[in-house]
Amino acid sequence: MKTFQRGGALVELALILPLLLLMTFITTEFGRAVYQYNTLAKSVRDAARYLSVQTPGSHQTEARNLVIYGNTAGTGTPLVPDLTAAHVPSPTWQITGATPVINTVRISVSGYTFRSLFPSVFGITFGNFNYSDISATMRAPI
Repeated sequence: MKTFQRGGALVELALILPLLLLMTFITTEFGRAVYQYNTLAKSVRDAARYLSVQTPGSHQTEARNLVIYGNTAGTGTPLVPDLTAAHVPSPTWQITGATPVINTVRISVSGYTFRSLFPSVFGITFGNFNYSDISATMRAPI
């Protein structure tokens, strides 16, 4: 009778293990996706903050480097995999008003694709997906 009980536990483990592994992979990929999104959002905010204190139309390369690499020199590895300058369109400045003049700058990341580490687990496809545009607008200090 005890042998049967030990065998029953092994069968239960074999039945539930794929579900537990699938949940683990889903949680891992969701966490990676949120982490990458937050990293991109923070880097875009940093670049907008950097550009807000610069002369409008200048330092665009440094701002792109700040978004991609986390530094203005453009050295090191990208903050998130496969992020390139093609994903960072030129920043736009907008000047409105007369007294006081309000100067804003907007920078964004567009067309970035999250790539799953596990494209398929147990026949369930996770796949890759595109983030919507991530942008930040900052007002220049007066």
